[in-house]
Amino acid sequence: MKEIPVEQSIGTVLAHDLTQIIPGEYKGPRFKKGHIIKEEDIPVLISMGKRHLYVVEKGDTDVHEDEAALRIAKASIGEGVRLTSPSEGKVEIFSDCKGLLKINEDLLGRLIDQDDIMFAAIKENQIVEKDMKVAGTRVIPLFVNPGVVESAEDICKEGTVIQVKPLKPMKVGIVTTGSEVYSGKIKDGFGPVLRAKFSALGSEVINQVFADDDEDMIAAKIHQLIDEGAEIIGVTGGMSVDPDDLTPSGIRRAGGHIVTYGAPVLPGAMFMLAYIDKIPVVGLPGCVMYSGVSIFDLIVPRLLAGEIPTRGEIKKLAHGGLCMNCEICHYPNCTFGK
Repeated sequence: MKEIPVEQSIGTVLAHDLTQIIPGEYKGPRFKKGHIIKEEDIPVLISMGKRHLYVVEKGDTDVHEDEAALRIAKASIGEGVRLTSPSEGKVEIFSDCKGLLKINEDLLGRLIDQDDIMFAAIKENQIVEKDMKVAGTRVIPLFVNPGVVESAEDICKEGTVIQVKPLKPMKVGIVTTGSEVYSGKIKDGFGPVLRAKFSALGSEVINQVFADDDEDMIAAKIHQLIDEGAEIIGVTGGMSVDPDDLTPSGIRRAGGHIVTYGAPVLPGAMFMLAYIDKIPVVGLPGCVMYSGVSIFDLIVPRLLAGEIPTRGEIKKLAHGGLCMNCEICHYPNCTFGK
């Protein structure tokens, strides 16, 4: 960028917006950044009080910021997102469906390691609604060397930087354990909560069955639901380490391969994730019933998106895994799970 007299600016590229003020009539941009100065612009610029302009020199092969941003955005996206047209050098990325936002942090880091490229996104592994803004990208200069854009495109060939995975509608089975509920001494409160939570994610509870505090009965009820076509099982009650809390051992008795028992999340510390063949089984602690958000909201959407969270990924939730129990809940627009 350099400063030159207005009279010598014909054919140069304006490096910034210029505002025109006509008292009582108009105030707004008269010339936009990137405008190529023409001979007929000179009298207007002089009338605006401009004697010198800041302009940039464009090489024959340089790429304009609009084209650069669009090319980078197109190369970075996967399923479930759409782009806006470039505006003032920026392209925004919106979700095209309700689903789970995924960001490839390694590719994103390599993409923005080039000083001329900016790419900002919201935190991944959260549910986003259709038409929600999830990211934006641009280049910093008005024009960039084509090698900058080509390098970005090459990085994006290695994978998808940003996508939204749609949630698969699943058939849900619920096993509610506990002698007090099984015997009818107290009314179950878990079923209605889970029906509402799964329904909000596009899945349906096909059956809820009840089991006493008995490992064999819990295992049998899990297999009953699998035989009925359940694609994901939620087991409630009896998830603590008290001697009479037998849900974890019941899941093991059913043949569950345990990914983790316990999660560094509050609320949700006594959570269990297991698999019977390819069917996820989630042991849900009592906090899921009475807390607005919990471990359920961090893990179950990922399962419905077809992901298989690892023990290591769940352990990483320790950083951000504390819910502040705000008087007015703003989740997911808060730090919980991020």
